[in-house]
Amino acid sequence: MLFARGERLETEYPQCFLKLARFKGRDKTEFVDNRQYHGNAFDLLLRAERFLRDHLPVAGRVVPNLFEREDDPLYPPLALREALANAFCHRDYSIGGGSVGIAIYDDRLEISSSGSLHFGLTVPDLYKPHESLPWNPIIASVFFKRGIIETWGRGTIKMAEMTERAGLPRPEIEEIAGGVVVRFRATRYLPPTRIGHDLADRQREILDVLASNGALRLGEILPLLKAGATERALRDDLNLLRRLKLVGCKGYARGARWHLKREG
Repeated sequence: MLFARGERLETEYPQCFLKLARFKGRDKTEFVDNRQYHGNAFDLLLRAERFLRDHLPVAGRVVPNLFEREDDPLYPPLALREALANAFCHRDYSIGGGSVGIAIYDDRLEISSSGSLHFGLTVPDLYKPHESLPWNPIIASVFFKRGIIETWGRGTIKMAEMTERAGLPRPEIEEIAGGVVVRFRATRYLPPTRIGHDLADRQREILDVLASNGALRLGEILPLLKAGATERALRDDLNLLRRLKLVGCKGYARGARWHLKREG
């Protein structure tokens, strides 16, 4: 599970399997991206983290006295890494068709793993101090020596603390038929840095304004832009965002209202 090559695992241990999906909208009707991998736990953890970097929106901000822009991901990366490490350490590898999965929707992110909660633990127990009882102690021990996890049963508590500091609700943990799901929910909108086109700072600010205020006329958007813009420049930006299917428009001429297309 820890060190074997992917080609051996695919034929002999197919449960060393990772499913990754980015869905359009809030259900599984349409894929934006869908990937599947066989590999050892380290390889799959790395692939999962790369997938998250590719698909999670990030907002950038300039911090005073620093030359570099700081990025603010939609979900705390350390909390997601903790959830992924827990999935690999606590899943049931004896289930032949088992896997670890990541599903990203517009309003949430779900990390699932095969098996159930063990040793009499319940979901409420996971949010309180509890003993560290990994179902796969050898894997957990190696992850600890690698610096990926702690051994004191604080993983789920740390996840709750990190999401609350980020202004998000604590992750939901749910036992489902054949597995456990950790669900992160978004409570704010972060304009994308790139979606088929590089977006300028002002264009991303326009998306943020529409997300915060709802449908607005052109003249109502202008005073809300910190960067400032002429009416013509704003109209050009909005038309570009409409071609990218990030905003829509209802009405005509100066009475037209621009609105965010969240499904985009």
